[in-house]
Amino acid sequence: MNKGRLEAFTDGVLAIIITIMVLELKVPHGGEFKDLHTVLPVFGSYVLSFIYVAIYWNNHHHMLQTVKEVSGSILWANIHLLFWLSLIPFVTGWMGENEFTTASVSLYGVVLLCAAVAYFILQTSIIKNQGKDSILAAALGNDIKGKISPPLYICGIAGAFINVWISGAVFILVAILWLIPDRRIENKLKHQSH
Repeated sequence: MNKGRLEAFTDGVLAIIITIMVLELKVPHGGEFKDLHTVLPVFGSYVLSFIYVAIYWNNHHHMLQTVKEVSGSILWANIHLLFWLSLIPFVTGWMGENEFTTASVSLYGVVLLCAAVAYFILQTSIIKNQGKDSILAAALGNDIKGKISPPLYICGIAGAFINVWISGAVFILVAILWLIPDRRIENKLKHQSH
């Protein structure tokens, strides 16, 4: 199967996820800057979730540049990833609307953890399909960020039961780690083309 359909479908789902999240932002009652204070928790959770969805879109795009053909296992692994990402608007809204309760923040972390695991499964499916000597396998190497993210998410989930701001700090830290440009796949693709 051609990877174009997989990319188009994924792009569409991620666009819908972002649209749903932004629709959760309600206009405050009142026309003064002080009235924005009531929507700050919702806006803060939206910004963090938008960043996470953007990180997944960016990394997914780069990863699929290495794919030559799409197998059934890759399709299902991709759907599995999209399932967890599609829950981000729900947990984002619940967390923001309830001003970061222990339950909402820990569930947010569970969804982030499950999305990270699903992304790893998708990577593994691609490598299995493309071979151990594939561009993706070579580009990932030790994949330090990929290996430390799940334990950090677990710390964030557990941290919510101590203080939700611990969780917030951990989730922001993981986002910052992934916002740092990762040129491994780009470099391998450039090297392959020469």
